[in-house]
This record gives sequence, C-alpha cells and structure tokens, in this order.
Amino acid sequence: MNSVEQVESTEEEQKSVKDALLSAYEKNISTKLKAELCNSDVNNFVNTKEASARYEKSEQWCTSRWYQFKVLLQRGVRERRYEAFNRLRIFQVISVAVLGGLLWWHTPASHISDRIALLFFFSVFWGFYPLYNAVFTFPQERTMLIKERSSGMYRLSSYFLARTFGDLPLELALPTAFVFIIYWMGGLKPDPLTFILSLLIVLYSVLVSQSLGLAIGAILMDIKQATTLASVTTLVFLIAGGYYVQQIPSFIVWLKYLSYSYYCYKLLLGVQYNEDDVYECGTGGLCRVGDLPAIKSMGLNHLWIDVAIMALMLLGYRLLAYMALHRVRLR
Repeated sequence: MNSVEQVESTEEEQKSVKDALLSAYEKNISTKLKAELCNSDVNNFVNTKEASARYEKSEQWCTSRWYQFKVLLQRGVRERRYEAFNRLRIFQVISVAVLGGLLWWHTPASHISDRIALLFFFSVFWGFYPLYNAVFTFPQERTMLIKERSSGMYRLSSYFLARTFGDLPLELALPTAFVFIIYWMGGLKPDPLTFILSLLIVLYSVLVSQSLGLAIGAILMDIKQATTLASVTTLVFLIAGGYYVQQIPSFIVWLKYLSYSYYCYKLLLGVQYNEDDVYECGTGGLCRVGDLPAIKSMGLNHLWIDVAIMALMLLGYRLLAYMALHRVRLR
C-alpha cells in the first residue's frame, strides 16, 4: 500500500511541477522569446524590449499567412507524395480498374442495366475509398499539430489551407487514371464531352468524400472510433444511394438526400442518358430510357441542383473539420 501511495504522490508531484513550469514559461519567457525570434527573422524592431511590447499588443506572428501556407504546402507535398503514390496503392487502384473493365468489357448499349451498374460502381468506389484514407489524416498528425501550434509556428488556417490544396493533385491523380481505364474498357458513351463530364463528376465526388473523412477524423481524433463511424456512414450511403433500393419508404426517404453517392450516381446517369433516349429491349423493340425503373426512380432533371448540393456538402464538411481542429487543446 505504501509503495502504491508513493507512486501516486510522485506522479502528482511531477504533474504539479510540469504545470508550474508551463505556467512560468507562458508568463515570463514565451512572449519575449517569440518576440526575439520575430526580431531576428524579420528585423522589424529595434530592440527586444520594443519587440516584446509590440508583440504583446498585437499578438502578431513572426511570418505572414502566405509564407506559412507556402512552407507548409511544400512540406506536405514532399511528405505525402510517397504515401499517395506508393506501389501498393497504385496497384490496388489500377488492378480494380482493369478487373472492372474486363467484367464490363464493351458492354452493348442494349445491356443498359449493366451500364447503369458500372456507373454506380464509379460513385461507390470513389465515394468511399478517399473517405477511408482521409479519416486517418488528422488523428495521425495530432501530436505534431499540437506541438507546432503550441510553439506558435503557424496559424491553424495556414495549416488547413496547405493541407487542402496540397492534397488536390495527390488525391485526384489516381481516380483520373481509374476513369481513363475503365470508362473506355466498359464501352460507355464514346463521346469526349461525356467522358470529360463523367471524369469531373468522379473527381468532384472524391473531394466531397475526402472532406467528410477529414471532418470525421477531426471531430473524433481517434482512429478506431473514426473508422467505425466511417464504416457505418458508408454503409448507409451505399444502401440509400439509389441503386439497391429504388422505392425508399416515405418516412425515411430523406436519408438518400444526405448521401453524396446518390448525387454522384444521378449526375453520372444524367451525362450518359437523356430521358428520351431509346435502347433495344425485348425482341428487337425499342424502349425509352426514361421509362426504365432504375432511371425513373432517380430522375434526370435539375442536375445543377445536385451539383450545388454537393458543393454545399464540400464546403460544409471542410468547415466542420476546421472548426473541430480549433477545439483541439494545445496543452
């Protein structure tokens, strides 16, 4: 019992000493030290005393927001390019694209159900793959972020913007290669404009999916909890995406409007087909695309509203992630 009490008292003493040192540092050293650093880096002030006074008054940073953004962007791209383009990840994406292309190899226009399934596969794969990658981002960088922000190295906004823009070329390269491969192997509409629009829709969905993953990771800051919530979310979005369940009961129909996979799937259908298009059905007859149950339940009208809703999701998830990072305690 005595040894346990001694250990507990020792831990309490260590904690109290640590708190006292931190408090003393903040009161007596931190401001002057940062002011001296600013003075040596930027040469804005004549002496340390004046620098300290002006630093306390304005709480200015040693470097500009743009400089912080530029340095963090360069560091982030150097660090993550190997992670984004590692051999395993490239093999995973390319092999899925080739396998999918072989399964849907030159699907005839009369097999419209198979073509619709391929479009839904686009929305599902690139709606969920980036989400699971993004979930790990902030929990893994939490220690580094707390340490660097506690020392006053940069603003949170500079870090977040550098992370956002630095991820764009890294996260969009693989889905671009994926669409290039499977689109033409699958025999979808051989029109350059339709292909470009389909590619842009997939990339758009990637950004929204990544934004949701960042938000989940930033809110929970725990990899196990974040992956669990991401799994539940993707499962719900998959079921409510408009392909598996076409007639959702009215009391829960609102669920599909929360799913970005639903909007991505609808947009992909909208650029591939018009409701007045026809296809071979039955014994050589022609049927109207708009009368097909899978198309009729989705509807191909008001596509710009779907684009706008996905834009709101993109901005909303990013803003939520940024606000969640603000809540992370620096000490």
